[in-house]
Amino acid sequence: MNLTRLMALGTLQNAGPLHGHEIRRIAEVTSVSSWGGVSVGALYRELRTMDEDGLVEPVRTEQVGRRPARTVYKITVQGEAELRKLREEAVTQVHHGTDPFSVALLFTRTSELPTLLDLLRRRRAAVAVMRDDIDAERESLAKAGAISPLDDVMFRRRVMQLDTDLAWQDELDKVIKASAAASADPTEEDQK
Repeated sequence: MNLTRLMALGTLQNAGPLHGHEIRRIAEVTSVSSWGGVSVGALYRELRTMDEDGLVEPVRTEQVGRRPARTVYKITVQGEAELRKLREEAVTQVHHGTDPFSVALLFTRTSELPTLLDLLRRRRAAVAVMRDDIDAERESLAKAGAISPLDDVMFRRRVMQLDTDLAWQDELDKVIKASAAASADPTEEDQK
């Protein structure tokens, strides 16, 4: 799935005609590259491709002062159809991405469990901070009236995902401790 295309077409549909720099700024402000997998660096190339494919069309060229001229694009009827197709695919299909954390867990030897426990504590602390930061930002934006109800529930979804991750990490911590205790050498336990 082309997430850059989905983001750009959705932005043009929602905000109306924009130039690439404006679309890029919206992507950067929302940090969609970090949480959504959108390649912001590929945006200008994607705009050219969408123009060639008839999904967007130039409306005008703007130049402010000595800045480079910027082409303002609008979404076309074909672009609206492509956006509907991409949105349907993104919403109805469950996507699995890379998960370095699971790979690390899967390939950890029992002898490394004490080290892993320390790493998990550090990870849990980082997830908790992220969860609190996102929830605080959601509350602040909601109080300021800066986000829609849909935006609010998207923030809540991420907070809930992080809450689930924290609960799962607590469960994992117990399993690792039990595994470490079970695999301990009985002769070492007797000497303690």
